[in-house]
Amino acid sequence: MSGKVKRHDRLETRLGYRFADPDLLDRALTHSSAVSPAKRIERSYQRLEFLGDRVLGLVVADLLYRRFPKANEGELSRSLNTLVRKETCAAIARQLDIGGDLNLGESEARTGGANKDAILGDVAEAVLGAVYLDGGLGQAYEVIERLFGAHIGHAGNVRADPKTTLQEWAQGRGLEPPSYTEVERTGPDHAPEFTIAIRLGDFPQVTATGPSKKLAEHKAAEAFLIREKVWTL
Repeated sequence: MSGKVKRHDRLETRLGYRFADPDLLDRALTHSSAVSPAKRIERSYQRLEFLGDRVLGLVVADLLYRRFPKANEGELSRSLNTLVRKETCAAIARQLDIGGDLNLGESEARTGGANKDAILGDVAEAVLGAVYLDGGLGQAYEVIERLFGAHIGHAGNVRADPKTTLQEWAQGRGLEPPSYTEVERTGPDHAPEFTIAIRLGDFPQVTATGPSKKLAEHKAAEAFLIREKVWTL
C-alpha cells in the first residue's frame, strides 16, 4: 500500500467516513498549484469546494434551526456566518490534520500552504463536498454534525461581529475608537497573509493574521475581546 493511500486511510478514520470512490477524496485534497492548468477544473478541489460550501451551509442552518428554537432570524444568521466562515473550517481541517494529506505544488508547499487558513478552509469544504457526492446528504449531515457539533453547541452565544463589539466597548469607556494597522503582508499574490495590529488607548496592542485584511482585523478584535475578558472562549 502506498504512502498516499495510508495517509488517506488515516484521514478517513479521523473523518469517520470511508469513501466508495477514493478518487473523490484525493481530488478534494489537491490544490490547483499541483495540477497542470489544463486539468485544474477536473483534478483540483475548486469545484468540490463550491459544492461543499453549499452543503455545509444547508446542514448547519438545519442544525441551528433545530437546536435553538427560540433564536430569531438575526441570531441564527450570525451563528451560521460564524460556523461556516473560513476560520472555523480551517480549525476543523486542523482537527482532522488535513495539512499532511494535501497535494500542493512545490511553490505552495514551500510557502507553508499546508498551514494557511485560506487553503485549509477551502479543503475542509471540498472534503465535505466529496462526502456528499460519495455518500449522499445523509452521510454528509452525519459528518458535519460530528465535526461541527462542539462549535454548534456554542453558537447560541454568538454576538455581533467582533469589530462592532470592540468599538462599542471602547465608546462605553470613553475611549477613542480602535485603530487597525497592517504590519506585515506575506505570501504570494494569489494567497496573501495579512498581519493586523489593533491599538486602543493604553492597552497592549493585539495582532492577528488572516488571508485578507478584513478577516485579520476581525480575528485581532476577537483576540482583544477575549484577552480583556469581554468575551469568553
